[in-house]
Parts: sequence; C-alpha cells; structure tokens
Amino acid sequence: MADRFRIMLAQLNPTVGDIEGNAAKAAAAWAQGRDAQADLVALPEMFITGYNTQDLVLKPAFHNAAIEAAQALAKQCADGPALAIGGPWVEAGRLYNAYLILKGGRIVSKVLKHHLPNETVFDEVRLYDAGPLGGPYAVGNTRIGSPICEDGWHEDVAETLEETGAEFLLIPNGSPYYRDKYDVRLNHMVARVVETGLPVIYLNMVGGQDDQVFDGATFGLNPGGELAFRMPVFDEAVQHVDLQRGEDGWRITPGEVVPQPDAWEQDYRAMVQSLRDYMGKTGFKKAVLGLSGGVDSALVAAIAVDAIGAENVRCVMLPSEYTSQGSLDDAEAVANALGVHYDFVPISKGRAAVTETLAPLFAGHDEDLTEENIQSRLRGLLLMAISNKFGEMLLTTGNKSEVAVGYATIYGDMNGGYNPIKDLYKTRVFETCRWRNANHRIWMNGPEGEVIRPSIIDKPPSAELREDQKDSDSLPDYPVLDAILDILVDQDGSVADCVAAGFDEVEARRVEHLIYISEYKRFQSAPGTRLTPRAFWLDRRYPIVNRWRNRS
Repeated sequence: MADRFRIMLAQLNPTVGDIEGNAAKAAAAWAQGRDAQADLVALPEMFITGYNTQDLVLKPAFHNAAIEAAQALAKQCADGPALAIGGPWVEAGRLYNAYLILKGGRIVSKVLKHHLPNETVFDEVRLYDAGPLGGPYAVGNTRIGSPICEDGWHEDVAETLEETGAEFLLIPNGSPYYRDKYDVRLNHMVARVVETGLPVIYLNMVGGQDDQVFDGATFGLNPGGELAFRMPVFDEAVQHVDLQRGEDGWRITPGEVVPQPDAWEQDYRAMVQSLRDYMGKTGFKKAVLGLSGGVDSALVAAIAVDAIGAENVRCVMLPSEYTSQGSLDDAEAVANALGVHYDFVPISKGRAAVTETLAPLFAGHDEDLTEENIQSRLRGLLLMAISNKFGEMLLTTGNKSEVAVGYATIYGDMNGGYNPIKDLYKTRVFETCRWRNANHRIWMNGPEGEVIRPSIIDKPPSAELREDQKDSDSLPDYPVLDAILDILVDQDGSVADCVAAGFDEVEARRVEHLIYISEYKRFQSAPGTRLTPRAFWLDRRYPIVNRWRNRS
C-alpha cells in the first residue's frame, strides 16, 4: 500500500456557460498533474459549467452538454492521474450537483451533493435533487471522501464518510467571497477535522461571476486542526500537495501558507477582480464613467484602472452651472493621477434645451426635484451615447448608502452596466480611498501613490444639482445613516433595534421608509460586487409594492 498520495489542486477561474473553455482549463491542469506524477488532479465544484449557473443548469441542452464534455474529458485524460471535476449529473430523470471522478477513459465514481444551500445567493433546492449520504471513492488503494461545498459545513456527511472508510477529505467548493468569509470556512473545516480525525483539503475556485467573486484561498488542515498550507487569495494557482501515511494515518506534508490580506485589501481586490472578470467574460475591453469630482466616482475610476488599465478607461466631466471649481479641479486631478482619457462635456446647453421644451407644460409650477433630476438624466443620456458610440461599458458609481435609500436618479446616474461599489457603504468608501492611496499591489494596473487627493475625500459630499447643496440636506450624516442601514439591512433589524442602539426613532423610521420605497430603483439597477452577506440583489429580495411598516 502506497505511503504517499499526491494531489494537484487546480484553483482556477471558470466562466459560466463556457463548457469547452472550462474543459480545456481542466485538461491543462491534468497535464500539469501528470508531469508532476500526481495521483489525482482536483478541480472545484461545478467547474465544467462554471458557477453559479442559476437556472441555466435546468436547461436540458446545457446540462447534457456539460455531462458529454465530462465524458469526453475522461477519454482525453485516460492515460495518467485520476481527474476530479464538479459538474451536473442526471440519474433516473433527476438532476444533481455532482463531483465526477475520471480515470482510464471513463467516469468511474460520482459524488452527489446531499445538503443543498437555499439561502443568500444560492437556490440549489430549486435547481437540484439532493443526493444520498454516500461513502468514499477509491483512487488506487486510497479511499477519499469529497463532501461537496455545503456538505462540508454539515457534520453528518463527513462523519458518514469517515465511518465508511475515507482516509482524508477533499472538499470541492464554489464558495463566494464576503468580508471575513475565510474565517467562517476555517472554523467549519476545523470542526470537520476534530469530528473525524481526518486531514481536510478545502479546494475553492477563483474569479468573478456577475455580483459574486470567488476568492480561492484553498487550504489544508491536519488532524488537530493545524494549518498545513494555504494557496493565494483571488489568484489562479495550480500546485500539488502530498499526503504521507504514518502510524496514525494520513497527514498533509506542510507547505507554503500564503499570507491572508486584511479586510480592506480583500474588499478592494474583490471589486477589482469582479469588474475585470465581468468585462472580460462579457467581451468589453474598455469602460467609461462620469467623473464628478466626488469621492464615489474617483474610487470607481481607480478600481477601473486597476482592473483593466488606464489606456482602457475614459472619464467624463459633465459640469453644470452648479458644479464648483473645486469639483472641476478634483476631477481633473484624479484623471491626471490615474492617466486616463479625460473628456470635458458641459451640459448647460442641453439642460437649457430640455427646460425650454418642457416650459409650456411646467408653466405655473415652481422648480423642484424635477429640474435637479433633469441634470442627472441628461448626464446619463450623454454617457450612454458615449458608451454606444465607442463600445465602452458605462460604470455606475453609487455606493450602498445611496442605493439603500434611493439617493440616486433612475435613468440618470444609475445608468450603467456594472457598479463595483454597490455593496460599499459611504463611510467605507472614504476609508477605501485612503487605503488605495497608501497601498499598491502587483495585481493593480494603476499607478502607485496618491491617486485620490485628500480634498476629494475630506470635502462634504454633494450631488451639486442646486446651489450650496449637501447630501446632509436630505439624509442623516453618513456615519449615522450607515449605522442605521447596518441594523435595518445587514442585520435585518427593526426601528426598535435602531432606537435601542441609541438612534432617533423619527430618523430611523424615515430611513426605513426610504429603503422600502426605493426597491423599484434597485430592481432596475446595475449588478455590482458582492462584499457582504446582505448585498442588494440575490441576498435580499423584497417586493416592490410593499405597504408594510414596522410600527412597534
């Protein structure tokens, strides 16, 4: 019986629907494993289809094509190590989330996911049938247990595998990022090690898919819970790990433990990676955004440059008579610091034309929010025209605070294809700008040093749609607003919870009201990077028509 088992771990970035491309990535990883004399090459959950597929996997033509691709991959990789890859599987008319073991030209074993997550971004009860609790599969003389993702978070699957002869656990995952998610995963895996006494290898994918970002950070734990290795966070990597058999069973040979970035860096990397992959996987090479001189658009510009390079980013200043000289100077300073293409497109003549056109209809009515929103919508129109003409994806720049309370103009500044800061509260926007000014990493395409000057970060936020306007005229100060939003949105709390935390009841009720009446805007908003477990989209699904209010 062999005393060493080598696994080539492929922490890779699939694309949903690119079955052929994903299979090619798997074959390339398998070839690396063959050259390294691996016994098994392992890829993450649902790798052949990409993940998260949502309802696409229900389409018979799609899941059948994925199964056929896995069978073809088995034949292509017949002469060498076994290959383990996630994908759909159909038995007796039932569709499963499966982990397929390929060896000798065919699929020799199948693991069917038992626990189907049905919360936050996951709807697997809608998509798949639950597989039975099963035993391990054999690769050579070694018996391996592979709980699939959520199955690794439940003790019954791992304990059943240990009781039926598994010698170690290899857990394939499609586990998307949210802030501090790694610690949650680690705690669950330590529990599996303690319960079973077996080594655990947690294999995760990387890359962006719509709002979700998969952050990798594949790791291994030895009996006792000791961290044996950790692979890079967010980066693709293919590397082997060895397990050695001793008197007490198998142990992972210790390897490199790649440092874990702090939460500020991980959030920023998630925003950069999600935008990079969203554009790359949808075919866009260039981006455009309105650069107002404010902090939000400055941060989005920096993210865009770090994601796709300054040569691929266009920033447009669209001033009105209410745009301050400070904003003009700040916008130009950001554009120069980042090295982007910068256009200056005043909207005064266009606004005058719209005002004149509407004058007969609006006669006898005072100017109000309508006229303010015309400015925002005119900017949205012009930016979409630029996007159409030059084939550049328009980026939206509203932060989570604004998205939550509807402090944004639908068909105006909400226009766009993607919003990397959609799940970042305003108070974190300020700090993220400071973090980017002070830090530079190899994965950033933008320049080192200060790219968002302090005057942008420190000035009172304003939409500049009327004379001397400040955000605080319409909203609580952002530290207060964000704290209330954290209770009402992120914690699913009530007005009473806000009051118990020391906030004014009238103010909390006003914020709650704004959240509910803005649902129709969010329903029509661009997708954006998910940074928390309560991001606006799949994590939080509310009716648009909603008269319920918390009166207690």
